[in-house]
Amino acid sequence: MTDDSPSARARNTLGRPFSLGGLTLRNRIVMAPMTRQFSPGGVPGPDVAEYYARRAAAEVGLIVTEGTYVDHPSAGTSDRVPRFHGEDALAGWEKVADAVHRAGGAVMPQLWHVGMVRAAGAPPFPDAPRTGPSGIPLEGTETGRAMTRADIDDVIAAFAAGAAAAEARGFDGVEIHGAHGYLVDQFLWSHTNRRTDAYGGDLASRVRFAAEIVAACREAVSPHFPISFRTSQWKAGHYQARLAETPEELEAVLTPLAEAGADVFHCSTRRYWLPEFEGSDLNLAGWAKKLTGRPTITVGSVGLDNEFFAAFQGADGNLTDIDALLERLERDEFDLVAVGRSLLGDPEWAAKVLAGRFGDLRSFDAAGLSVLH
Repeated sequence: MTDDSPSARARNTLGRPFSLGGLTLRNRIVMAPMTRQFSPGGVPGPDVAEYYARRAAAEVGLIVTEGTYVDHPSAGTSDRVPRFHGEDALAGWEKVADAVHRAGGAVMPQLWHVGMVRAAGAPPFPDAPRTGPSGIPLEGTETGRAMTRADIDDVIAAFAAGAAAAEARGFDGVEIHGAHGYLVDQFLWSHTNRRTDAYGGDLASRVRFAAEIVAACREAVSPHFPISFRTSQWKAGHYQARLAETPEELEAVLTPLAEAGADVFHCSTRRYWLPEFEGSDLNLAGWAKKLTGRPTITVGSVGLDNEFFAAFQGADGNLTDIDALLERLERDEFDLVAVGRSLLGDPEWAAKVLAGRFGDLRSFDAAGLSVLH
C-alpha cells in the first residue's frame, strides 16, 4: 500500500539523493546564499561556521554560502562581507567547510564581484574604482570606469583562483554569482553593457565574459568538481528587468555557459511558481533545464507568503504550504530547491519538512536579519 500522506510526499520528493558532477547530495534541499555581513575584516569566524553547520545538522543537503568577494580590489563594498582570498579568510572558510561536513552536509562558496554596485570609497579597498562593463550604474547618475581588457583578464583570473581555492580548502563545489545586477550580470544586461568590443553588442558577445569566467573556473578545478552558475532576470532595484524575452534568447545566454563547463544553473526568481514565458507553466529553472539539459535549482519565496525584499522593509513572512513546489519537483521541472528566509527563521526547516512536521515550522521574523543564529 502506497503512503500518499503529506509527510510521505515531502520525504519521498525532497528526500531523494541527487548527483552533481562527482558530488552526491543526500536530498534536494539547498540553503540559498544570503549576504549576512557578520565577518569583520572579511574573515568568517567560528560563529559563521556554527551558523552553516546548524542548518547542515538539520538535514539541508547543500549549502551555498553568502556571496564572498573574489581577489580584485573593486570586487566588494563592505569590510564585513567575507572574502574568498587571503590566508586568514581562507583558513576561516576551511573551518566552515569542515563544520558543515561533520554535520553531514555539502557546501559551496558563492564567488562574487559587485561591479558598479560598489559605493565609491567603500571598504575593503577605499581607493579602488567603481568598475563595470561600461561604467554605467544600475540606477542613478554616478558613473564609474569602464573595464579595460586587462581589467577583464584580472577578474576572470580572480574567479578562477577562488574556484581553485574552494577545491583546495575542501569545499564540494563552487558557485559563480551571475545574477541580480552585479558585475557578471552587468555584462549580460544591455542596460549596463554598452561596449562595442568583443564583450558587448549582441547577446552572444555580452555572454562572453561570463562564459570565460566559467571556462577559467572549469580549468582551475578537477573535472568532476561541480560549478554552479546563479542567474536571474531581475536586478536589484529593477525587478521587471529581463535578459531574455523569449526561450530562444534564454537559450542564447545559457548554452555558452553550459558549454564552458557550468554543471548546474541556480535560477533566482522572486516567486518560484510564476511562469517565465507566455504559453508555458515552466518557471525560469524549468526553462533552463529544458534548454540546456543541465540540472537546475529553483528559488523564490519557498514556504512563505511574501517576497524577500519585504524583509528589508521590516515585514515578517507567514507560512504557506509547499504542495505546488512538490508537484513541480515530482514532474522534474527542476532538480533542487533553494530555501532562504525560511531557513533563517527556522534552522530546522529542512528536518521538519522531511519528517512531515509542518505544524512545528516557525515563520520568518524580519528581526532575524540582525542576528546570526
